[in-house]
Amino acid sequence: MFRLSSDLVRTKLKEENGKDVAKVSCETEIQLAFLLSSFLIFLSGLIILLIFRLIRGAVKKWQIIRGTGIILELLTSGSIGKDPVRSLRFQGQFRDCIQMLLSAQTFVGQVLMILVFVLSIGSLIIYLIKSTDPVRSCLSYEDKTIPIDLAFNAFFSFYFGLRFMAADDKIKFWLEMNSIVDIFTIPPTFISYYLKSNWLGLRFLRALRLLELPQILQILQVTKTSDSVKFSKLLSVTLSTWFTAAGVIHLVENSGDPWLEGRNSQTISYFESIYLVVITASTVGFGDVVPKTYLGRICMMIFTLGSLILFANFMPEMVELFANKRKYTSSYKALKGNKFIVVCGNITVESVTAFLRNFLQLKSGEINTEIVFLGETPPSLELETIFKCYLAYTTFISGSAVKQEDLRRVTVESAEACLIIANPLCSDSHAEDISNIMRVLSIKNYFPTSRVIIQILQSHNKIYLPQIPSWNWNTGDNIICFAELKLGFIAQGCLVPGLCTLLTSLFVEQNKKVSPKQTWRKDFLNGMKNKILTQRLSDDFAGMSFPEVARLCFLKMHLLLIAIEYKSLFKDGFCGLILNPPEQVKIHRNTLGFFIAETPKEVKRALFYCANCHNNVSIPELITNCGCKSRNRQHSVPSIKLAEHCIMGFSSRIAAQDSPPREDAKTTNTPSITARTLLQEAEQDSDQLDSSGMFHWCKTTPLDSVILKRTDKLKHKFQNHIVACVFGDAHSALVGLRNFVMPLRASNYTQQELKDIVFIGPLDYLQREWQFLQNFPRIYILPGSVLYPGDFHAANIEQCSMCVVLSPPSKSSSSQTLVDTEAIMATLIIRSLRTDSSSDPSFAMPENTPSYTSGPNEKENCQRVPILTELKNPSNIHFIEQLGGLEGSLRKTNLHLSTAFSTGAVFSGSFLDSLLATAFYNYHVLELLQMLVTGGISSQLEQHLDKDKVYDLSDSCTSLLSGRKRCKLGLLSLHETILSDVKPRNTFEQLFCGSLDLFGILCVGLYRVIDEEDNNLENKRFVITRPANDFNLLPSDLVFCAIPFSTACYKRNEETLLQKSMKL
Repeated sequence: MFRLSSDLVRTKLKEENGKDVAKVSCETEIQLAFLLSSFLIFLSGLIILLIFRLIRGAVKKWQIIRGTGIILELLTSGSIGKDPVRSLRFQGQFRDCIQMLLSAQTFVGQVLMILVFVLSIGSLIIYLIKSTDPVRSCLSYEDKTIPIDLAFNAFFSFYFGLRFMAADDKIKFWLEMNSIVDIFTIPPTFISYYLKSNWLGLRFLRALRLLELPQILQILQVTKTSDSVKFSKLLSVTLSTWFTAAGVIHLVENSGDPWLEGRNSQTISYFESIYLVVITASTVGFGDVVPKTYLGRICMMIFTLGSLILFANFMPEMVELFANKRKYTSSYKALKGNKFIVVCGNITVESVTAFLRNFLQLKSGEINTEIVFLGETPPSLELETIFKCYLAYTTFISGSAVKQEDLRRVTVESAEACLIIANPLCSDSHAEDISNIMRVLSIKNYFPTSRVIIQILQSHNKIYLPQIPSWNWNTGDNIICFAELKLGFIAQGCLVPGLCTLLTSLFVEQNKKVSPKQTWRKDFLNGMKNKILTQRLSDDFAGMSFPEVARLCFLKMHLLLIAIEYKSLFKDGFCGLILNPPEQVKIHRNTLGFFIAETPKEVKRALFYCANCHNNVSIPELITNCGCKSRNRQHSVPSIKLAEHCIMGFSSRIAAQDSPPREDAKTTNTPSITARTLLQEAEQDSDQLDSSGMFHWCKTTPLDSVILKRTDKLKHKFQNHIVACVFGDAHSALVGLRNFVMPLRASNYTQQELKDIVFIGPLDYLQREWQFLQNFPRIYILPGSVLYPGDFHAANIEQCSMCVVLSPPSKSSSSQTLVDTEAIMATLIIRSLRTDSSSDPSFAMPENTPSYTSGPNEKENCQRVPILTELKNPSNIHFIEQLGGLEGSLRKTNLHLSTAFSTGAVFSGSFLDSLLATAFYNYHVLELLQMLVTGGISSQLEQHLDKDKVYDLSDSCTSLLSGRKRCKLGLLSLHETILSDVKPRNTFEQLFCGSLDLFGILCVGLYRVIDEEDNNLENKRFVITRPANDFNLLPSDLVFCAIPFSTACYKRNEETLLQKSMKL
């Protein structure tokens, strides 16, 4: 019928010049023939595939029910005589061969994909050429482009068949976009051969093949970067959408509405259709070209809504590719005389915000160092906003520190330092450390003398960095180990309650101004203002002893000097930091002092001090630079004989071969002190230390010998011990419990002062940690759960000196709010337990153990278990505050302003991020911190630790014995210790001077009972860091002190000690 109709209506059209052309008019029946051929094939094929799937499913069910496969054999193999298994295997192999042939992994597959894409573009070009003719006209076979297009579609049919046979899911293949394009473009070509006329129809759908442009460019290796791949994808989506929509508008507008028989059609070219689509998608709409048909208007409405959704997602990415690519890929131009640092690693909104806050606050108003951030990914909108807020200080460059080209773009060779930020909340700490170590290697390879400061999460990964040939501690290269410092702080809090809060407050910067009403909160916040600051001492102090200088600074300048940087007069002598040196150590010229003070302006007084001009000055503010000529006189250097008696200090840069001068035993006029000293020195002979002399050591202990059972409570009878709650499993990242144990086994504590450590947690995790703990004495493991109260009772937690809850290892799926869930639940259980020292008559404190109750008002019975909880997320402090039992807490404050922190009941390592800026400005402060919290461990010292080599002090050399003679931090009572001999002691100034003069003890803070008796039923104490000189003391106060190693502080059983010393 269609052929008869075409013969009847085919007429010759004449051009203006009168020549015949190969164009005939197409009626509606012919156009429907081209359209219905595609629709019928699409629908019939879909129905056949659905019916076949239903039949096959029914046959499989029948096979399962009846247990026979005859019908399935007939359908699959074709006859009963053939082997159905062999036939199915052949079909699977044939399909696999076709899939491999068509895949881009083979050369033939790549050629076929490229050929199909090129021919599709060629077919689209033919459509563009012929679109200039009226849509209602049909091309006769006299047109030369028709055979070419027919050949193209024949190849498309062959490729379609191959893809159909290779498809696993035929229905899914039939509904794919490329299949729909082939179905609606290939059949009309064969219909045209039958009707001897060709109509353009839906041939514009070939434009959808442009979506394969990114894959073709990757096969040809044209696009090699992620940005180029992203751009090619965006370009292909844009062009294919525009060309396809323009083809629909071109067809509908030229044909008109079918129900109006085309009377409202308009003649519009394909280019004008593209123009209409583009201005509509861009929301401009000039109105010079508009759709007139109803179908055209409906299509434009659908296209407008779709383009708003589509391009709202894609256009910002295209703008980002063009704008940010040029913006962040440029090179940093270092101006002569302009100081800058390079920061790389974990560049995120949180890390950048924390770093800028700490870096800019440390030198407020004096910032002349620019910060160049080297990020591996373009910054997000939030991060861009932060950079704009700090535009005067920051520059962002997109690149990687492991690429030499990117290091050259940021001119690392001219930078003051390269700072590498780690991600402490990552799920894989080891991988994070290794990636940062690779950044150090790349920087050192590019420019060996670059100063590098790196954050490391796990302590055992530190050993790789000193092995780098160009690594140099003396030029400022430094390592900030999160696990080492964090667990060191917690360990100090176990040794001395409240000490981790005191040490943390010295390194935390507070921006928020708070005006509390309670007196004890005011005292705590005033102490929080003090920080560790360094300053070169005046040359007028040369030749004086440390106690003399510390006393003078405290009284005249209101400065608390706690340590100095000692430099030996010998060529290979000791050079490092000494905390509270004895009177044998003399101050040299240009000595660096470490102070606890509020502002750098205050510590300048130690530099400006002049013995002539400031001798009679009583107001600290009047001690300024006097410019006195007498200050330039040459001071006599202490004699070598005197230097030979100087005490050996401790530093993070100590080496095993350094042998500083020994300290002679300090004697006093008090017989009891002499007796205690002689007794302690006799007890030291039985101690065993490691090869460095810094830690108590023992032979390798098997794991089975330290595992406890719940029935062993009566056997061990732990008292005054430390209970550590550990989370983890067989696959968790190691926390590094070695860093927790080493400060608790420091050699400046005698064997009698060591406390038993009981770890409660999963055995499969603790046995992985045991290989790093097996050479430390008096460590036990109780397998169990920290959420089960029975395990706590088995560890005799009621009589422990401290229970610490360590945060669980990070998990990739955990949210930031829930990272502390286990720690908070364990804290809740432990707080429900009560101590009762009166219930056990055998309970007695060791003689050398400090008593933290110091007055008749203390309630010793039914006290809660002392607990220290670690939080990963500081914002979770409000959960701990609810368990604290004290009301009136500061609402909506951070962790370091909370009641739990002020009492020493909670710790968070979030403030360790600020140490990166601290290490850049003054690495000596970081050295002091490591010395205070780690118990003596350092990256250099770790190289000398030999776990299989144990030394007995009775057989070791005297230099090894002197290695342990360093000060230790302690908490002393005003009544039950030698501080009771200090009189008067009404103010902190009197206590400071008296303890320093009599015993060489340096007082740095107070641990005071909260004065709210109604709410403070547990007699909780809070920390006061560096009280004012005229601060009044209370009888119940405990004092944080730096105690010399050979000083015995407790006055129990004085006569017994004397008798023992006389026998010895």
